[in-house]
Amino acid sequence: MFQLFNRFKSPRSLNQRIILMMAVGVVLAQLISSAIWTAQWRSDYESRVAGMSVAMANRVTSTVRFFVKLPNSYRHLVLDQLRDMGGTRFFVTLNQEKIRLEDAVDSPAKTIVIDAFNKALHKELGDDTAISITFSLPNDLKVLNNHTKLSDLPERWGHQTLMLAPYNAPILVVQFPINSREWLYVATIIPSLLLEDSGSPLSTERLISLLVSLLTVMLIGIWGVRYITRPIRRLGRAAMQVGRGESVLVPVRGSSEEQLTAQAFNDMQLRIQRYLDDRERLFASISHDLKTPITRLRLRTELLEGEPERDAFNRDLEDLDLMVKGALQSVSDTDIHENQTAVDISRLLKYCEEDAKIAGKEMRVSGDIVNDFIGKPLAIKRCLGNLLDNAFHYGTQVEVEITRMKGHLLIDISDNGPGIPAANISRVFDPYIRVSPQSGHAGGMGLGLSIARNIAKAHGGDITLQNREPKGLKASLKLPLADPQTDLE
Repeated sequence: MFQLFNRFKSPRSLNQRIILMMAVGVVLAQLISSAIWTAQWRSDYESRVAGMSVAMANRVTSTVRFFVKLPNSYRHLVLDQLRDMGGTRFFVTLNQEKIRLEDAVDSPAKTIVIDAFNKALHKELGDDTAISITFSLPNDLKVLNNHTKLSDLPERWGHQTLMLAPYNAPILVVQFPINSREWLYVATIIPSLLLEDSGSPLSTERLISLLVSLLTVMLIGIWGVRYITRPIRRLGRAAMQVGRGESVLVPVRGSSEEQLTAQAFNDMQLRIQRYLDDRERLFASISHDLKTPITRLRLRTELLEGEPERDAFNRDLEDLDLMVKGALQSVSDTDIHENQTAVDISRLLKYCEEDAKIAGKEMRVSGDIVNDFIGKPLAIKRCLGNLLDNAFHYGTQVEVEITRMKGHLLIDISDNGPGIPAANISRVFDPYIRVSPQSGHAGGMGLGLSIARNIAKAHGGDITLQNREPKGLKASLKLPLADPQTDLE
């Protein structure tokens, strides 16, 4: 079953997977039970047919035994009396030839009936006797010879025996030679039960019953699966909101497993928030503690007599001060404490386009209109600003394309600059790394791309870079669109 699932594209939703497995399980259970019931029904039916066939074969055998043992001079007298008086279940004649009859019955039980008659007659007549057993319909039944039909005879001869209602009942004809010149011909009506199924095991009523039971199980299953997986959906939506920087507490309720998972999620969220708060306080403390010694060192540097030594000390102090400010800027720009709200991305980029024109720079915005992105406005503005500043720093023309896709938003910012060497394209997101377009080597104090990527990841997205042909760089900002069903019920 699992190999069958793997050959097709499996459903992505847990609800769909469980419902599909339930449907397959119910169908298989119904098929297996139907197969067992059908086999049992068929076995019982064949047993009933075999029993009735043996009983009829024994009666036919008794009649055959009676006629075989009669002296030749009495046989025709007895036949004439039977035709005149009736009162027997069999139509018996002595014919001068074997009558050719067309087999008009096709039934699975036919073989059972023939086997029962062959076994009984061979036991009475011996295995060497050539016995012919044929099924015919009343309208096609031939008697006496190959040219006379039962309907051509007087009614008293055979109609009372073989033409009783229903008139379309099959007739069993047994023929075998009793001497070199005569064939004994025995015909009798076969009950329809012997040759026709009393009802298909998969009748319309049973199929309807199977469909109703399957539909009932599926409806209850769908309701049960949605009820059971609702906490998982609630937890998933909460995780997405936390990934976008929101603070969400999952209600601790439901079964013991649901309560344990919700409590663990809430505790994890609190530990993450404490970690972020501790990191912010740590950097603030470092900033406060380093400002005083850096200031003292600047004052002491001014007391140095040698100008080269003084300049070298000042450069080192400026680098140290820049590193401290850069680290604090990275933390403050990433951990922006603001509520999420609807952000008009298209209008924000249009403002940037107007500012670029005022500054004498060329920028073009195209694509879809997005005015309902849920995020932190200042953080998104800083993220886009850093990407645009980086594009304008290395290029003269910037193109921005907005694409709204299912589940996420894609903003491509392309420039006509020199691009980034493939070996360093993954390093430019590290703090204090900047690729020099002239030499192609890493260096400098770059923080713009690092801060932009941290903001994107704080919103549940990411930023990727790709060189353009023949030159230029494309920065792709991918942000998830908020699920409209964000309730935590």
